[in-house]
Amino acid sequence: MTTSRSPATSSSNSWLALGRLIKIVWVAWRFGLDRLILDAAGPLGRKHWSMRGLRVLSLLRIGGVKGASRGEGLRLALESLGPIFVKFGQVLSTRRDLLPTDIADELAHLQDRVPPFPSRIAVAEIERGLGKTIAQVYQEFDETPIASASIAQVHFAVLHDGREVAVKVLRPGMAPTIDRDIELLRTIGALVAKVSADGRRLRPLEVVDEFDKHLHDELDLIREAANANQLRRNHAKSSLLAVPEMYWDYCATNVITMQRMHGLRIADIPGLLQAGIDLKKLSRDGVEIFFTQVFQHGFFHADMHPGNILVGYQGELFNRYIALDFGIVGALSDFDKNYLAQNFLAFFNRDYRRVAQLHIDSGWVPRTTRVEELEGAVRACCEPFFDRPLKEISLGLVLMRLFQASRRFDVEIQPQLVLLQKTLLNIEGLGRELDPDLDLWVTAKPLLQRWMNQQIGPRALLDQIKQESVQWAQLLPQLPRLAHHALSRIAQGPTDNPASAHASDTALTSLLQKQQEQLSAMQRWIRVLVIIIGLLLGAELLRWLR
Repeated sequence: MTTSRSPATSSSNSWLALGRLIKIVWVAWRFGLDRLILDAAGPLGRKHWSMRGLRVLSLLRIGGVKGASRGEGLRLALESLGPIFVKFGQVLSTRRDLLPTDIADELAHLQDRVPPFPSRIAVAEIERGLGKTIAQVYQEFDETPIASASIAQVHFAVLHDGREVAVKVLRPGMAPTIDRDIELLRTIGALVAKVSADGRRLRPLEVVDEFDKHLHDELDLIREAANANQLRRNHAKSSLLAVPEMYWDYCATNVITMQRMHGLRIADIPGLLQAGIDLKKLSRDGVEIFFTQVFQHGFFHADMHPGNILVGYQGELFNRYIALDFGIVGALSDFDKNYLAQNFLAFFNRDYRRVAQLHIDSGWVPRTTRVEELEGAVRACCEPFFDRPLKEISLGLVLMRLFQASRRFDVEIQPQLVLLQKTLLNIEGLGRELDPDLDLWVTAKPLLQRWMNQQIGPRALLDQIKQESVQWAQLLPQLPRLAHHALSRIAQGPTDNPASAHASDTALTSLLQKQQEQLSAMQRWIRVLVIIIGLLLGAELLRWLR
């Protein structure tokens, strides 16, 4: 939703964005991020005049952080710049195939070890939100946070009835910081869209708006608790994923109280192995959970970095995922789900013609695009990566090659799928950590085929018939009454007005004809339905006898 802004407001926001940009440059300079640029440039790149100038400026650095490694410098810089940049680092930390090990290890600290804010402030925020003192709400409250992230931090506590809980409290003063960063991103996005054709195709302003929406959603913890409840209902019968229960009597917009979940961090590989966790099964389960949420539920956890996932190590939660932090979720329409499923299946079957045709039919590329040319480009991008284990495949590199190939076809990135792409990258990173030999394609293909069969196969037909049966149930009982009413009107004979009687007879006759046509059509459908059900039952019986 767009809102109008006064010139004074726009000017003020522009100055704020400029000030923020200056701060970003200063922080990057202070923490030595220029070294990352020089390292990436390589020996030949450093001979360029701009790189030589950067090296001279590096020697003149004043007030910088001494002794910090390049990975630590990047982490500290992101922490200094606030929640948006911390989240950017969280996403990067899952891509160890694209980052040097030392940088990936440092960025992993951003997942749940961001410096906490003072406990006295946390206590004050909880009491303000719940309208009660800590002692009135909790029998015990640990003022030392167990985890601290970019938006909130978590404390353990015990309710007066003895239930162990985790209390999540929002960092105070987050909204103004996020608003300033969003304004900066909009400024950068507008500039990119103005000077670059590739930038316009990426729809940067729409992507920023989508990011803005989800970040502000995270500032309402009641919304997060509601997201958790939805995921908990969706996975109520699941043996793969557990979601904590929310205790609504102790929730507010800035604090939520939930069931405490006992588990090991998914990044603690030695601890998982010591507890007897089957890492290969865990990696396959993660893929199944993702595709189930996306295609069956159309509602998925969109912040699946390692800091938000535990693994149960005892009781009924043994070897199961435990999801935490539900501030960012994604939702897909039936059209999106169907389109994505067909694309995935076409990729898995190496049907590049189908992939190209789907892109054209969906409007992602102009209808004037030659399907043969797009098919060839997709084949060149994807064919080298098939029949390899996940450890030899980088989905990030595949996406990069697809992006490069798509330039000549004016492919438009769909903002509503940005979260899905981010989550898929997180799943790949997790799978790579747990089982480097996991084949993402082999694991996902049967799940997608099963979902497609549910959408277009015999089961889909039966489900649709069940939905239509509600209307049939309302119409069938009315037919005898309507027919009796019409026949009674005819039996009354002509009225004093012959023209009126003739018109009435004509209308009743027409009504009876329509009712008879509907009844005949319904009878035909019932006969077809009986035949279909008979064939299905016969097929099931034959399969059982075999």
